[in-house]
Amino acid sequence: MKKFFRRGLAMLLVLCLVCLTACEETEVESVNEVSEEKTGIKIGMSFDSFIIERWRRDCDVFVSKIQEYDKYADVNVQNANGDIETQKSQIRYLIEKKVDVLVIVCIDSNSLSDTVTEAKMAGIPVIAYDRLIKDSNVDLYISFDNEKVGRLMGEALVGYEMPYKRVIMLSGPKEDNNVSMVEDGFRQVMEENNIHIYDCFNVPGWKAEEAAQYINEHLNNLRRVDAIMCGNDNIATTIIRTLSEARLAGKIKIVGQDADLEACQRVVEGTQVMTVYKPVDKLAQVAAEYAIELAENKTLTDLTDTISDGTYDVPYYCLDPIAVTKDNIDETIIESGFHMKDDVYLNVSD
Repeated sequence: MKKFFRRGLAMLLVLCLVCLTACEETEVESVNEVSEEKTGIKIGMSFDSFIIERWRRDCDVFVSKIQEYDKYADVNVQNANGDIETQKSQIRYLIEKKVDVLVIVCIDSNSLSDTVTEAKMAGIPVIAYDRLIKDSNVDLYISFDNEKVGRLMGEALVGYEMPYKRVIMLSGPKEDNNVSMVEDGFRQVMEENNIHIYDCFNVPGWKAEEAAQYINEHLNNLRRVDAIMCGNDNIATTIIRTLSEARLAGKIKIVGQDADLEACQRVVEGTQVMTVYKPVDKLAQVAAEYAIELAENKTLTDLTDTISDGTYDVPYYCLDPIAVTKDNIDETIIESGFHMKDDVYLNVSD
């Protein structure tokens, strides 16, 4: 009886071991299948900073479009907070992560060529997003017509009475290649209309407080200035507040760009002449589509335009900016869904 019991127990143990082994193999196979199923494209995205309101929107739309195409895609977003050395380090981190493509909003157009070369040597294609990276031979530069942005700002001011024929330019930092193009467009319009550019100050790092400090140091000169061209709407916001404190608000015409919500509110209120709307949703969507193609090793055959980065002619996708005034804000900003009507007209009584 004992012998029979021992034999039965041994057989039971063997059966248990076989069952456990089978379950383990099935579990491993299942895990492997899930792992393979969830592998998606990997995209590295490096932002200058999120100080400027629009960059968050660009980021959200870009990531949404990528994940709409591939729900398992991994978009690794890095924020350099305006520091070029941090941006270089973050890009190298993304290279080490072996992303399939890099999308870069550069801080300094002249300081990333070596870092981009490292990415390309690692077989990673690079998209220069909105800002050109000089001497780097990127796979794609996608942006707006920045010279036209400057012209639109200038033309908006020319439409108003300018008794002193004098304006001040509070541009973005010289390290941003777009800034020089915007300045060129603006200067052309000023020259064509015999308007004197009294001074041009390049705001370091797009820091609006630096622009405010400039204004406070030049208050006496402002009394014979007709207008201020602000490099973006964030700068315009701070400048208008500074002018209000000096009791000069409304006396000096202000233009900006990016169609930030506060700027659109000021346009309908009449405290800002215009803002330049750049359809960033469209820019981000198109960039995402090209990023997917590059990640899948496809050739961008539909691009015909190029732009010189100083050394190379690189593929260029250009979108048109739009001047937004009180007269067209409903169709340009509200109907496009960029901002809600209730938000834009928040401070305007019926």
